[in-house]
Amino acid sequence: MARALFPWGFFRKPLYVQCDKYRKGVIDGSACSSLCDKDTLYLGKCFTAKPNSQVYSGSWGDLEGVIKCQMEEAPHYDLGSEMEPRKEGVAFNKPTKGTSVEKFRDMILSHLKAKVGDQANLAELAIQVLSIADANKDGHISLPEARSTWALLQLNEFLLALVLQDREHMPKLLGFCGDLYVMEKVPHSPLYGIRLPWIIELWIPTGLRRSMDLWFTPSWPHKAKISIGLLELVEDIFHGPFGSFLMCDVSANTFGYNDRHDLKVMDAQYIVPEAIFQENIRQQRCDVDEDCLYGMDCLTSCDLTKHRCTPEVARPNLAKACEALKHYILRGAPSDVSDELEKQLYACIALKGSAEQMEIEHSLILNNLKTLLWKKISHTKDS
Repeated sequence: MARALFPWGFFRKPLYVQCDKYRKGVIDGSACSSLCDKDTLYLGKCFTAKPNSQVYSGSWGDLEGVIKCQMEEAPHYDLGSEMEPRKEGVAFNKPTKGTSVEKFRDMILSHLKAKVGDQANLAELAIQVLSIADANKDGHISLPEARSTWALLQLNEFLLALVLQDREHMPKLLGFCGDLYVMEKVPHSPLYGIRLPWIIELWIPTGLRRSMDLWFTPSWPHKAKISIGLLELVEDIFHGPFGSFLMCDVSANTFGYNDRHDLKVMDAQYIVPEAIFQENIRQQRCDVDEDCLYGMDCLTSCDLTKHRCTPEVARPNLAKACEALKHYILRGAPSDVSDELEKQLYACIALKGSAEQMEIEHSLILNNLKTLLWKKISHTKDS
């Protein structure tokens, strides 16, 4: 039986649920045997107490990873029409018995089109999904493998991992079993600051907490490289080969970095396809603009003539990224770049409207910031 590194039965539920379905032939995946038979995939510290979306540290043989599992219901948008619909557990009933690989491929294509829009490279992305679905690499996709892959496709983070798999910003997918999946461990998180026990957090004033966070950061050249990584992520998900995505939580906890100081996305739940966001938020009823907020950072305006939210976000991804980096990168900046850096950051933060409406200005500011930072660190070993 698969075992965990902690004694509490409640938090071992993902193991029992997944392994029961695996043994009954309902699900399969590259991590199932290690989790349920070989006893080589261990769940360690639990990072969240949410029963519906559990995250653990873990080890898989010689690999360190992060294990994620959806339990009672999938993450959903707090909108009238949800983008990741509520559901009581995952039924693992699609595709149905007798579905051909060609039909499964068509299902995947239709789903991807609904998620990211009618992009030119969707067929290529569908082939990647089929490759992942063949978990044991025997050249065939079994029904349990197909059902596990279909369940994973409903999750934003899995979709983004596919879209960015050739880029350095997203941790690698190491394996899966049903909708439980293992991602590469990111050694350093959050982006800055320290994690404290919640009982201590209660007694620390917000201003002091913010100052403490900024004390615990890497050297400035390393911060510059990490900041460039965030700017490159903004670039990658804007008009990428599989459509545009919106960053709806650009906080320190969403990101981390590795030992080479490459930025990594820690939690992609709130990085959402723009097409599906716009389709759903325009159906949201509203009385004030604040009714049109998703996550921390995706705000549109309320059309009071219709009492419906408008589809365009108030601020582009780049402005939100610059806001997050402002204190982080200005603190300790070399004197010969600090003034110019501050000027460019505030010009970036001031960007309004969608990136499409100001594509030239958006690209100019992004490239200027990257160039300024690269020039300062390119001659150092830290780059």
